[in-house]
Amino acid sequence: MNAKIFTQFLAVMLAIIVSCEAVAQEVSDTITGQSLHEVVVQAPKVIRKADMDVYFPSQSAVEYSRNGMQLLHNLMIPSLSVVEAMGTIKAGGQSVQVRINGREATIDQVKALLPQTIKRVEWIDNPGLRYQGTNYVLNFIVANPTLGGSMQAEDRQALNTAWGDYFVDSKFNNGRSQWDVGANFKLTNKVKSHRDYTETFTYPDGTSLTRDETPIGGHCDNTYGRLWGAYTYIKPDTTIFYVEASVAPTFSDDYYAKGRMSLTDGSEDILLSDSHGDHGTTPRFSAYLEQHFRGRQTLVVDFNATLYFGKSYSDYLEQTTAPPVATLSDIHTMIKDRNQAYALQANYIKRWKQSKFTAGASYTANRNRSRYENLEGEVFHQHQDKVYLFAEYLQRIQKVTLTAGLGAQFTKFQFKETEQGNHFCNLRPQASINYRLNDDHQFRLSFQSWQSAPSLAQTNVAPQQIDGFQWRIGNPHLKTSNSYQLTFRYNFSLPIMEVSLGVRAFTSPNAITPILYWADDKLINSYENSRGLQNLTFFLSPQVVLIPNWLMASGHVQYRMERMRGTGYKFYNHNWSGNVDVMLTHWGFELVGQYVRAQHHLWGEKISWGENLTILQLSYNWRNWQFGAGVIMPFGRYDQGSKMLSPWNTNEQHLRLDMSMPYVSVSYHLQWGRQKRGASKLFNADASVEKSSAAGR
Repeated sequence: MNAKIFTQFLAVMLAIIVSCEAVAQEVSDTITGQSLHEVVVQAPKVIRKADMDVYFPSQSAVEYSRNGMQLLHNLMIPSLSVVEAMGTIKAGGQSVQVRINGREATIDQVKALLPQTIKRVEWIDNPGLRYQGTNYVLNFIVANPTLGGSMQAEDRQALNTAWGDYFVDSKFNNGRSQWDVGANFKLTNKVKSHRDYTETFTYPDGTSLTRDETPIGGHCDNTYGRLWGAYTYIKPDTTIFYVEASVAPTFSDDYYAKGRMSLTDGSEDILLSDSHGDHGTTPRFSAYLEQHFRGRQTLVVDFNATLYFGKSYSDYLEQTTAPPVATLSDIHTMIKDRNQAYALQANYIKRWKQSKFTAGASYTANRNRSRYENLEGEVFHQHQDKVYLFAEYLQRIQKVTLTAGLGAQFTKFQFKETEQGNHFCNLRPQASINYRLNDDHQFRLSFQSWQSAPSLAQTNVAPQQIDGFQWRIGNPHLKTSNSYQLTFRYNFSLPIMEVSLGVRAFTSPNAITPILYWADDKLINSYENSRGLQNLTFFLSPQVVLIPNWLMASGHVQYRMERMRGTGYKFYNHNWSGNVDVMLTHWGFELVGQYVRAQHHLWGEKISWGENLTILQLSYNWRNWQFGAGVIMPFGRYDQGSKMLSPWNTNEQHLRLDMSMPYVSVSYHLQWGRQKRGASKLFNADASVEKSSAAGR
C-alpha cells in the first residue's frame, strides 16, 4: 500500500469515528450487501465483490430446480453445505443466516421462491456490523416475475419410518399489492435410536465411580409446523411496506433412551430411563417500511414481536434390576414458559459513486416468565434489554476497497424475584481491506468483533436436578463475552475452477462456557466467563466443472487447532471437517451425492460434534412436476455426540439413530397471470424469543 492510499485509509477511519460519535444517539443494525466494484469471472457465473461473492444461476441450474432450496444446491457454492432432504444450510459446520432481498427469512420462505425469479445469490462470508455478529449471510435477490400468481407444493416421505416433509405456498397479486399464504409440516415420529454412554465421576476426596451404560432402546421425535400469511405493497423505487403474521407449533421434540447401567463399585446393575424435550407454540408478527429519498438516501424501519407458550420437561428414573424393584432416583422437571420478545430497528443509508455510509440503532427486549411445576409452581421472571448503535463506511480507491465501522452494545438483564442481574457496555470495531490484483485473483483481509449476551438458561438461578447427584444452576453474575476474528482469504479463478483458500484466527477471551464443581455432595453444572477460547482454522473451498453442463463438484475442507482455558483446566483440540457435493445432470435427470463430516468443537470442558451424513438422490423433471428418490445414510453409521473432559465427570456419549432411510419426493409448481416480487427488505429486526431448557443427562 503506497503512502497516498495509506493516508486516505487513515482519513476514512477518522471519518468513521467522528460519524459514530455524531449518530450515537440514533444508530444500529443495517442494510443489504451492496459493494461498489466487482470482478467478473467467466467460467461459472461468479462476480467477486469487495464484501461478497455473487452467483448468477445458469439456465441449466434453473431448469433442474423446482424451488429456491434446490436452486441453491444446484449453484454448488464452495464452502456451503446445502442438505435439501434435511432442510439445512451450513458453512464450515456453522449456521448461515438466510435473507431474501435483504430481509431475514426462513428455510420455508427460501423453498417458496420460484427459481425463474432468482436473479442472483449473494454469499457474504465476512458480514458487516449491520448483521450483529452473524457468521455467514446468504442473500437471494429476487426480481419481478411476469406472472400474477403461483402455487408450489412438495412432499418428501421416508419408506421405512414415520419421517417426512410437506410444504405448500401460494402467492396472489393485485396492482401494487401481493398476498402470500403458506404452510410447512415436518414429521419425525419415534425414529429408533439408542446411545452409547460411559462416565466416570471423581469425588473431591480422590475416589471415583465409573458407570457404563448398555443401551436397551429408545426413540426420537421432532415434529413441528409453520403457517404464515403476508402482505406486500411495493411502489417501485419509492416505498416498500411488508407485514407478516405466522404461527409455528412444535408438536413433539422429544428424546427417550433406556439402558442398563453397571457400576465399578460392585453395586447391583441399574435400569434407567431418560427422556427430555419440549412442546410449544410461537406466534410472530413483523412489519417493515422502506422509504427512498432524493440524493440516494434510504430510511428503513423494521419491527418484530414474538411470543412463546410452551413447556420443557426432563424425566430421569433409576431402578434396581433384581426383585423387589427399588427406585433409586426419580426426577421430574417441568417448566412452563410464557415469554415475549420485541425488536425495533431503524437504519439510514447514504450512497455516493465510490462510497457508502450506513448508520443504525436497534432496541431488543426479552420478557420471560417460567413456572417450575416441580418446585411447587414457583415462578421466575427475567428481563433482558439490548441497545445497539453502529456506523459503517465503505470507500473504493482504485483496486483497493476499504470498509471500517464501529458499533456499541449495551446489555442489561435482571431477575425480578431475587433482584439479581447485571449490565455491561461493549464496543464492536470492524474493518476490512480488499485488493484485486486482476480479474482472476482477489485478496481480502477482514477483522470482525461481536458480543454474546448470557442466555436465559445460563443465568437462571432456579436449581434443576439432573440425576442422583448432579444439579444445574445458572450464574446471574455472567458478563457479555467478546469475540474477535481475523480472516485472510485468497480467491482465484481458472477456466473450469473456482477456488477460495485462507486462514482464520479467532479468540473469545471471556467466553461463556459450562463449568462443573462440587458443592457438598452435589456435582453442580453451571456457567462461567472462562479464561478464553482461541483457534486457528485453515480452509480450502473448490468448485470444479468436470464435464460442462453434465458433471460438477464442489466442496469445503478445513483443519482447526484450538485451545480452551477455564477455571482449573486447559484443553486442546485438533480436527478436520468438511463436505463434498457431486452433481450429474442430463436428459432431465439429476443425480446428487453428498458427504458431510461434522466439525468437532471444543467448548468449555466438552468436545461435541454434529451429524456425519451421506445422501444419494435421483430426480427427474417433467413439465411442472419433479419426481425424486433418495437414501439418507446409504453408507456409514450415524453418529452425533460429545466427550466431557472435566476431572469431576469424564464421559463420552454417542447418539445412534436408525437413519438409513430411503425416501421418495414429489413436487409441483404452477404460475399464472401477472405477479409481483416479495418485499425487498434491507434488514430484519431480530426478536428471537427465548425458552427454558429442562436439565437432562
